[in-house]
Amino acid sequence: MSKRRSAQTKAYEDTGFLNSKDARALRILAEYLEPKSRFDLNRVDDTIVFMGSARIKSRETAEGMVRKAKSPKDSERAEMALAMSVYYEAARELARRLTLWSKALDDKERRFVVCTGGGPGIMEAANRGAAEAKGLNVGLTISLPVEEFDNPYVTRELSFHFHYFFMRKFWFAYLAKAVIVFPGGFGTLDELFELLTLVQTRKMSKPMPIVLFGTEYWREVIDFDALARHGTINPEDIELVHRTDSVDDAYEWIVTQLAEKALGRPGATL
Repeated sequence: MSKRRSAQTKAYEDTGFLNSKDARALRILAEYLEPKSRFDLNRVDDTIVFMGSARIKSRETAEGMVRKAKSPKDSERAEMALAMSVYYEAARELARRLTLWSKALDDKERRFVVCTGGGPGIMEAANRGAAEAKGLNVGLTISLPVEEFDNPYVTRELSFHFHYFFMRKFWFAYLAKAVIVFPGGFGTLDELFELLTLVQTRKMSKPMPIVLFGTEYWREVIDFDALARHGTINPEDIELVHRTDSVDDAYEWIVTQLAEKALGRPGATL
């Protein structure tokens, strides 16, 4: 009697192969297909993306830091956290209002769903505001060496975890119909300038309203006028963003832009 052949492992069940460099294309494709299947299942047509620092605290947390501060350095850090907490509360309220507006549009398709990077800070604030309005919201987290991501307000079915930054940024841009950028660091600047480049070069054909929230912060951090003065951008490129410090103004401007340019155009387009 011949010996039975040992069981063979199918390629798609071979974790050694799937995690190898030879299967990188499959992993990249998976980070496109798996999110797409969940967006389709939950009937999410498009999003409003909130970007900003993971380090910004809520007012409650910042007030606690002020009370507990013992040294001058601690006090200085706590006072800055309290000053910056206005952006957390603004993102929370703006996401809440936009979610209430979007929920009233269509009871079949889910339009203009709040989407963030799924982490703490401004991301948490926006997911929190959407959750307080009892709306679905999206979190696109990324694997990092430090454990700073995941917040409890992201809708469980729409919580995604990426390995590749460029696939995460693809999903930010592909579904977005508006973007609101709060004060942030390297990651926020990277995401903002990639979107601005897509709009400026017209590689993104859809209208893309972009709000810079926090005029003093952005005036100090990015001198758009200097870029135009030195001839590295056109003067009209400065108008690719709408600057404001007001939740009311940001809400009204975004809703007007979306009603005029995106309401009748559901779905993702680049």
